[in-house]
Amino acid sequence: MQELQDAPLAPLTTFRLGGPATRLITATTDAEVVGAVREADDAGTPLLIIGGGSNLVIGDKGFDGTALRIATRGSDLTGTALELAAGETWTDAVARTVEAGLAGVECLAGIPGSAGATPIQNVGAYGQEVSSTITEVVAYDRVTRETLTLANAECAFSYRHSRFKEHPERYVVLRVRFALEDAGGLSAPLKYAETARALGVEQGDRVPVGAARSAVLQLRAGKGMVLDPEDHDTWSAGSFFTNPILDDTAYAAFLARAAERLGPDATPPAYPAGEGRTKTSAAWLIDRAGFTKGYGAGPARISTKHTLALTNRGHATTEDLLALAREVVGGVREAFGITLVPEPVTVGVSL
Repeated sequence: MQELQDAPLAPLTTFRLGGPATRLITATTDAEVVGAVREADDAGTPLLIIGGGSNLVIGDKGFDGTALRIATRGSDLTGTALELAAGETWTDAVARTVEAGLAGVECLAGIPGSAGATPIQNVGAYGQEVSSTITEVVAYDRVTRETLTLANAECAFSYRHSRFKEHPERYVVLRVRFALEDAGGLSAPLKYAETARALGVEQGDRVPVGAARSAVLQLRAGKGMVLDPEDHDTWSAGSFFTNPILDDTAYAAFLARAAERLGPDATPPAYPAGEGRTKTSAAWLIDRAGFTKGYGAGPARISTKHTLALTNRGHATTEDLLALAREVVGGVREAFGITLVPEPVTVGVSL
């Protein structure tokens, strides 16, 4: 276990932003993770958990406490059952399942970060969410001071949400277990229209699992959503805002605002999100509110490839990023009456 004092945190995030931590511990085993958490809790020291750093916005002043970087390793694929240590790189794990010809997470290729973060956010993209394949999550409970194994139903998964996100100070994910599908080398049925179009098939069709992964990687790269240190469009947290889910009343009000602003033929994206609820597109809202690709004059700007990504152009500060985020939130609210919700976790700052 490595320990550093006054340690820079920006290099541990995909934004490459944020000040130092008073203390940084890097844990490589579950026992080290639990031991470091218990030590901080016993001392009453503020604790920041860091995995892949792809969903973190850390303030310029840094973190006055102990930052715990989870660097545990371990990947076991037996039949269709996959177990990952929390510190495993998610993109590598997806690649391994595809190489084995197994379906279930192939459309989650290219998502940066660690395996342990996936259940917290219920990571999803291109028609798949990890909640559809996770069977169990092993986590340390800081309240009961026990290591628990939580079944899928106990994780309270919903859109970009979970029990772990609901109680961010309580649980530390140690391991994640998945049940994949052996469909003879074919993918899960393609749910996302854009993926199906890219592959020249219909929604609901299956394709070779490797072809599905390759198509998703190509789509993501075209939007600056695959990490590339030379491309500032990828110095981001991916999608900065979640897609709004509106009840019938709010949705009707939104349609009226959209027609007033854009004309009666305006057709905002709409997807069923449960009875009496409709999901619309944050990217569409941002673009139609006037924040187009590349928007911004400072060192933090909207990606030139995708309006949903806010980016560090190389010398931004966290305050530069937050100023841009606040401008976007305010502009969308004024245009459409919808308040966007940020997806990344903020540390020492807020919108």
